[in-house]
Amino acid sequence: MAINSSGESFNKVNFATPRSFATTFRSHAKETLFPDDPFKEFKNEKPLKKALQYFVPIFEWLPKYNLSLFRYDFLAGITITSLAIPQGISYAKLANVPPIIGLYSSFVPPLIYAIFGSSKHIAIGTVAAASLLIAAMIEEKVSYDDNPSLYVHLVFTATLFTGIFQSLLGIFR
Repeated sequence: MAINSSGESFNKVNFATPRSFATTFRSHAKETLFPDDPFKEFKNEKPLKKALQYFVPIFEWLPKYNLSLFRYDFLAGITITSLAIPQGISYAKLANVPPIIGLYSSFVPPLIYAIFGSSKHIAIGTVAAASLLIAAMIEEKVSYDDNPSLYVHLVFTATLFTGIFQSLLGIFR
C-alpha cells in the first residue's frame, strides 16, 4: 500500500458489497452481445418495440417515410435495376443455373434487405465470386448437363444453408 506525504494511503481497498453472479453475468453478457449500447436511441420505448426495431429496422424508418423520399428511391431503384438485370443473368450463367434464377437472385435479396437491413447506401445482389464458388462446389458432385434438376436442387440447398448461416450471424451479431 502506497502512502502520500500527508500519511494517507492512496491505494484504497474496495469495500463495496459484491454484486451477485446473476447481476455480473447479465452485465458482462450485455456488454459482450451489445457493445456501446446499440439501444441508446430507443431509451424511452417499450422493450418489445425496441427489440423489434433493432432486429427489423423497417419498423423504425417506415413510419417516417414520405413521398419525397420515395421519388429518390424510385430513381435509385431504376438505376440499380438497369445494372442488376444483366448482372443477374450473367452470374446465373457463371453458376451454371438457368437465367431466371439469376433474375430472382437480383430481385429478392434487395426486398429482404429493405426489411432487415439498415444501411441507406448499399446495393444488394449477386456476386461473381459466390457464383463461381457455388458452381465449382456443385460441379464436384453432379454436372448440370447430366442431371439439371439435381444440380439446381443442390444449388438451392447450398444457398438456403448459406442464408440460414448469415441470418444467424446477423441475429447474434
